[in-house]
Amino acid sequence: MEKAFARIIESCGEDPKRPGLLDTPQRAARAFAFNTRGYRQSLDEIVNGALYPADCNEMVLVQDIELYSLCEHHLLPFTGKCHVAYIPNKTVVGLSKIARIVDLYARRLQIQEQLTTQIAEAIFNITNASGCGVIIEARHMCMMMRGVEKQNSLMKPSAMLGTFRSNQSTRNEFLSLLNFQR
Repeated sequence: MEKAFARIIESCGEDPKRPGLLDTPQRAARAFAFNTRGYRQSLDEIVNGALYPADCNEMVLVQDIELYSLCEHHLLPFTGKCHVAYIPNKTVVGLSKIARIVDLYARRLQIQEQLTTQIAEAIFNITNASGCGVIIEARHMCMMMRGVEKQNSLMKPSAMLGTFRSNQSTRNEFLSLLNFQR
């Protein structure tokens, strides 16, 4: 990866051997590996058994989980926040695990729509929840610093599974807790 970054720098017309760029290929390779670490992790490893029996069957919402990902089309960042809600079915997952699941999938080359679905399916399946809803609000550098150069656009895909899809009042509760409902 280091050699690839050196070639990229050189192909831009720069000298990768000049003092300011001398260590850049190595640093860029480490940064790219960090930003794509989700490929080297698994859901089981992340959850690590943190599933607990609970009599709770009301909505659990974790809101404003920050996320950082790379657009698979341009390798540019998109950043934002993720909102995850689920209705437990005798099992809850450790709170920090929800944020770790968001990171697991965000730290891969991604499109935001697929990321939203992957997070929802993971929470839904590992907890055997009655329903799960995920909304991600993010800004894309591929749209801000190139192409149409729109600075204030915000993308908000959702994934609704189980009762979040089949029961409008469950969906409305989720949206109203996020102040999205009008």
